[in-house]
Amino acid sequence: MSKSKDFLRTIVENDLKSGKYKEIVTRFPPEPNGFPHIGHAKSIVINFGIANDYQGHCNLRMDDTNPTTEDTKYVEALKDAVEWLGFNWGKSVCFTSDYFPKLYDYAVELIKMDKAYVDSLGEDEIREYRGSVTEDGKRSKYAKRSIEENLDLFERMKKGEFAEGEHVLRAKIDMCADNMKMRDPLLYRIKHAHHFRAGDEWSVYPMYDFAHCLSDYIEGVSHSICTLEFENNRDVYNWVLETLGVELPRPNQHEFARLNINYTVMSKRKLLELVESGQVSGWDDPRLPTIAGYKRRGYTPESILTFCSQIGVAKANSMVDVSQLEFCIRDDLNKKAPRVMCILDPLKITIENYEGRETINAPYYPDDIAKDGLREIPFSKEIYIDRGDFMEQPPKGYYRLTPEQPVRLKHAYIISCKEIIKDANGNISEIKAEYYPESKSGFDTSDIKVKSAIQWVDATQAKTIEVRLYDRLFKDEAPDGLKDINPNSLQVIKNALIEPAVITEKFDERFQFEREGYFYADPIDYTDENPVFNKIVGLKDSWNKKKKTISNTSNKPQTKKVQIDGEVVAMSNKQQALFNRYTVNLGLNNEVANTLARDEKLSNFYEETLTTLNSPVALANIVANEVARELKQIQKDTLKFNAKQISELVKMIDNEIVSNKIAKQIFEQMAKTGENPTKIVEDKGLIQISDPAKILPIIDEIIANNPDNVAKFKAGNKKLLGFFVGQVLKTTDGKANPKVVNSLVTKKLK
Repeated sequence: MSKSKDFLRTIVENDLKSGKYKEIVTRFPPEPNGFPHIGHAKSIVINFGIANDYQGHCNLRMDDTNPTTEDTKYVEALKDAVEWLGFNWGKSVCFTSDYFPKLYDYAVELIKMDKAYVDSLGEDEIREYRGSVTEDGKRSKYAKRSIEENLDLFERMKKGEFAEGEHVLRAKIDMCADNMKMRDPLLYRIKHAHHFRAGDEWSVYPMYDFAHCLSDYIEGVSHSICTLEFENNRDVYNWVLETLGVELPRPNQHEFARLNINYTVMSKRKLLELVESGQVSGWDDPRLPTIAGYKRRGYTPESILTFCSQIGVAKANSMVDVSQLEFCIRDDLNKKAPRVMCILDPLKITIENYEGRETINAPYYPDDIAKDGLREIPFSKEIYIDRGDFMEQPPKGYYRLTPEQPVRLKHAYIISCKEIIKDANGNISEIKAEYYPESKSGFDTSDIKVKSAIQWVDATQAKTIEVRLYDRLFKDEAPDGLKDINPNSLQVIKNALIEPAVITEKFDERFQFEREGYFYADPIDYTDENPVFNKIVGLKDSWNKKKKTISNTSNKPQTKKVQIDGEVVAMSNKQQALFNRYTVNLGLNNEVANTLARDEKLSNFYEETLTTLNSPVALANIVANEVARELKQIQKDTLKFNAKQISELVKMIDNEIVSNKIAKQIFEQMAKTGENPTKIVEDKGLIQISDPAKILPIIDEIIANNPDNVAKFKAGNKKLLGFFVGQVLKTTDGKANPKVVNSLVTKKLK
């Protein structure tokens, strides 16, 4: 096998060797209530990939058991995602709704076996009767109903004689089971809603735990591969199949860790909120982590497949850096995308000593001579360069065009500046230049030396295009929702200029705009009259570079992640109790709660921090990340800091005494020396600066020192707001309050 042997493939191979299954059948069973995202891509790759590797088959099955949220458009989006990634589900898509009659018959069979009953308790009572991980549950009095009464009630539920919530069908298992999923789980509920496939035929719909295992069995699935949150559901899965005594071989459930990516949300609820609130243009907005979004942005299926292969199949939840996905598309397009010149912020150049016009032949693939492809670039005395490629008063190390420094026009001639033309406001509107006839690229016989080449387009024949510069949708590494949206995630440039060959030849849809990044002709909005290009990814990972600058201040050795084979271990009673408390009572997200609940040292440390500070989410985040990393390298009794000090640090963050960036530096110092965080702040003068009176003079000085960037900002390059904010933070060594700085800079630049 060309693929690495992950634990799932090891299980499959062992099952084949033992003769447990003659054929490998997997399934990808999404609920059609939203567009598939990058997490679904991982599941698609695993399920279809394993089936392909072992000459088996993978079903695409729609888990359409909730008529109130499902729609045909989501079915089509799921089908499109699977096909786009290069997989084939066979002759037809499967639907759980196709099995409704069989599932109903299985439920009747359980009733006849006295293994299921109609319960008439209300939702709150059912929850109360279930008990907790430390207290046994109590069975409903309605469990004593006779088989005949249950059959009659269930039939009448099916016919629609009762209101929603009036009755449910429950399995009769064990109200004292350690696994709370086994405490008489719900099998059917009443829903009076139109089903997009079944119409109005049904008034009862099966629950996931009942429908899933039986749908797997009906389809002959051998390996039911789920994400980790369903590990406790496995007991119900097995109970249903065993109790009904279905024929062998039966499917078996196996769990893997779901995909989590920083700066991204993959909750369907939160994605739907983004769409419905109008924060994005739709499910295919190029900033969303949906497959439709990546597809429209210009990602290739090969890059997604490579990413899924690189992250592997793990058994413990972890966070993947989004830069890894961006690297995969960058690496893929580096080999494929033709290079062209595009000017996003045009500045006119008039070459006074050039007459006439000519055509310059230039390669699309200058770094790969084995690839054919030349385009014709028109050249005349009037051209445009990027405004950033000329500076009247350049800093040291600036190698592009200046009043004293000539530069080469890529693929063409060397030019020098002769005169600067400015408008009434003092802004540069045009450069008068001179060219050197003997300096033509490839035929240069001049003695002029230049240090760089800049891009350009012909003023008369360049094509005007719309460019959409996409950045990460969220500004925070662990976004919680709408409040964490990056306001600069989309910048639209209406009048960018590009070589005419890109529009007229149209031999490719993805290009590298030199020095700008990789771009894709928008498949929806692109027209010959209004060409639109989406930025796929930049040429370099600027986000990760910033992160490394901070992390490299630590001299700690990096721990290597290893894959551990074997089945995922379900939570113990104590762990489950902690998990429930953390998510329900303290409001932690599932991943942080899972990390804390499963690690006794971490959970003990976290509980200790809570005794001195009531800030559960902030404390959980620092314990599950910074403290967890420290504990992986040393034993708890050798930690330099204690829980009280961590609480003190978080309190300073909450009270905005220190910024998050400064807090990381404080933590590093605490980890090394054990000093009190307050003392570190006082000794090093790290208190966050929030007083506008102290920040405004710094802003004024930075604005005065960067007139060109101020002009660009006022001309529409709003992305430069981040430059000015960053300069203020840099000047104050990260002490300035970012929120205050952002607000003050915005007002100053208006």
